[in-house]
Amino acid sequence: MTMTVSVLRPCGWFRFGAALLLALIALEAPAQTYSVEIRPVLNDLDIKIEQIPQSTMLILRLTNNTDTRVRCQLVFDAAPQRPKRSTRSINPGRTISSELRAQRKWFRVIVDVTCTESSS
Repeated sequence: MTMTVSVLRPCGWFRFGAALLLALIALEAPAQTYSVEIRPVLNDLDIKIEQIPQSTMLILRLTNNTDTRVRCQLVFDAAPQRPKRSTRSINPGRTISSELRAQRKWFRVIVDVTCTESSS
């Protein structure tokens, strides 16, 4: 009985590595293709703003690190798309998300964030 062992030649390992590398690159998330400028007016409130950019949407995460409820107004300006406005209330110690989805190709997004103490 004869037993044969298949051994990959160095060229075979190179092809295998190249194919694996290409597969990993294909799985990688699409890169952000636009710049983001956040212009915060926080009125001395401890609000953390995080941006989570993706190729077809921008997500802003706002965390209220104060002891009072705050109200934040957001204006997303991603020309040539129409500006999007939203108002969010954030309880103490909580985090909310606000997103802007692409309807057209962006090159730059400007986000005005204005937060004040909530009266209610």
